[in-house]
Amino acid sequence: MSEEQKEPRPKVLIVDDSRMVRASIIKNLRDGFLVREETDGEAGWEALVIDRDIQLVITDIGMPRLDGYGLLERIRGSKLARVHDVPVVVISGEEDGEARDKAYKLGANDFITKGIGATELLARLESLTRLAQTSRELEESRAALAAQSPVDPATGLASEAYLTWHAEQELALAKRHGSEVREKPSDISAMVVEIDHYEQLVEWHGPHVAQLVTRKLSKILSTKVRKEDTVAQLAPDQFAVLSPSTDLVGCCAFALRLQKAIEKVVMTYRDERIRISVTAGVACSSVDGMQTVSHLIGLAVQRAQQGREAGGNKVVADQGEVGKDFVDKVFRQTISLDHALFQLKAGATDEVIERMGDVVATLLPLLELVESRLHCGMPLDALRQHASEAASSGEETDFTRTTI
Repeated sequence: MSEEQKEPRPKVLIVDDSRMVRASIIKNLRDGFLVREETDGEAGWEALVIDRDIQLVITDIGMPRLDGYGLLERIRGSKLARVHDVPVVVISGEEDGEARDKAYKLGANDFITKGIGATELLARLESLTRLAQTSRELEESRAALAAQSPVDPATGLASEAYLTWHAEQELALAKRHGSEVREKPSDISAMVVEIDHYEQLVEWHGPHVAQLVTRKLSKILSTKVRKEDTVAQLAPDQFAVLSPSTDLVGCCAFALRLQKAIEKVVMTYRDERIRISVTAGVACSSVDGMQTVSHLIGLAVQRAQQGREAGGNKVVADQGEVGKDFVDKVFRQTISLDHALFQLKAGATDEVIERMGDVVATLLPLLELVESRLHCGMPLDALRQHASEAASSGEETDFTRTTI
């Protein structure tokens, strides 16, 4: 095989403050790998972010500025997939069970001692680089499939491409309907939900547990939204929900109920109980402008960020944090029957049911008139009682308690 036909050698980043250790590792690797070396975790991190060719990291534990644990934590907490998924081998001067456990908990792929033989070292690194290459190819294939498919094969939720396409269709439909009936277009709301303190969750319990938490939130969202809503995962800790025929208050109400549901989720891992909370950013076409879906989602992302910066476990809309008092106040106001009928035609039955007390209260004068003239036996007393009870209770629908 000619030189041009040879496969390129994978590039390894070696991070160790000992020049002798680095030289020893490089001596063992130079025939099969390209090597880049750095003297501490901070320099190693900068090299990894800048150098896209690095396919594997070998890091010492005890180093100045940033130690190996800190470097590993940054890598696994990175939003950049290339960095987040890079294989990491932690190297230690001696066999240390506690150090090994901590390294694996933070997401290390392997743990070796500095006295390891050259043959074994090469075998482990070649295995990791082959596995990483296969994972990258699978991810590229998955991304290509997801771009063409309405369903993300990894999550079972809508793909981002389908989310955007479907929501743009809903926007066009809403605009056209408003034009045809000479009314304002129906609302479309976007909600972005993020798991609070996700990086800390990864640090304390490891990436595997964090993934289980993400899957649980995914399951709750996919089972609790309406059939006309669309849910997609934007990041490991972030989901988007597009809701046609839903106004800002209705979307905020759903976000608040979702928060309550998540608060009841208890996850047990190694006899430790894990609880989480979520922050939601909400945007609505009638409030934020009938522009594009990307615009709505972008606003929702910004508002979720505001909520996280304010401590998390919040719902944030255009005027800032939204609480149950605001939602209850609006729900108790007289509603538009035309809007309720439009929601029913659009399939948004749950939204109307949530405001049934308000619907009944609004209709009561008309029903009383009909009954006074036709004497058809309408249960007016029962309807009045329902409207009264709904007004006093806020008629809030709650999720069922769930434990994983």
